[in-house]
Amino acid sequence: MLDGTGSIYTRIRAMAEKLPATEARIARYILEHPDEVIRQSITEIAETCGCAEATIFRLSKRLGLQGFQALKIALASETSEPSLGIHEEVHETDAILSVAEKIFRANIQSIEDTLSLLDAGLMEKAVSLISGARRLEFYGCGGSAMLAQDGYHKFMRTGIPCIAQTDSHFQVMSAALLGPQDVVIAISHSGTNKDIYEAVAIAASRGAKTISVTDYSKTPIGRISDVCLVATSRESRYRTESMAARFAQLSILDALYVAVAIRRQQETITNLAEIRKVIAKKRF
Repeated sequence: MLDGTGSIYTRIRAMAEKLPATEARIARYILEHPDEVIRQSITEIAETCGCAEATIFRLSKRLGLQGFQALKIALASETSEPSLGIHEEVHETDAILSVAEKIFRANIQSIEDTLSLLDAGLMEKAVSLISGARRLEFYGCGGSAMLAQDGYHKFMRTGIPCIAQTDSHFQVMSAALLGPQDVVIAISHSGTNKDIYEAVAIAASRGAKTISVTDYSKTPIGRISDVCLVATSRESRYRTESMAARFAQLSILDALYVAVAIRRQQETITNLAEIRKVIAKKRF
């Protein structure tokens, strides 16, 4: 069950595809017909979705609400908010600046939605694990490979020996050599990538601590991780969820890096000074 913070629409989207079939059907109906849901009784929705009233109540509780009436109140309060209009679909006839505005605003909303879902306890645990790591490894495939590289680029400044592994063979080979003092950060928007799952499972079997960044904590990768941090986003006609989630995922990595850098302040500051010296030589 979610903790009841953040946009109700964000919470529903974050879990809609991972719910039991009947609850998922209700969730999709709510997202597609919020105005109707606000006006309908629980009995009417149950008839429309072909489910029991108890199932709707159970979904409401899973969303961190007290019941169906609380769900309707949450929907009503957000449906009237002007900010919901920023998720307009891009159309073929849109001017370039209109396209840019919609994309920029969608990226901003993805970050705000993710922030509303961040769990302070999980973030603190992740920072503690990373700060004390003997070695830090980033795993990512496909589009997530660039995010793994970005994590490596950031965290090398902290003085923690780290590397990004973006090849599935290298990932499992490297994971097999880890130990209890090591930490893996696995990035997979879907949380279902078999190669990343295998590498995380091997790392965990060696005693290494595992942190994942996915779109939902109950994904296969999220379930086997010591810490799962959720980056949520909304899919549109021309952009998949994984594309829209990149900025949210990067923001999570940025937040983890800064928090770890603060804990390892002196070493990070020294390393930054050395890095700036050598990078300066590569500029005109």
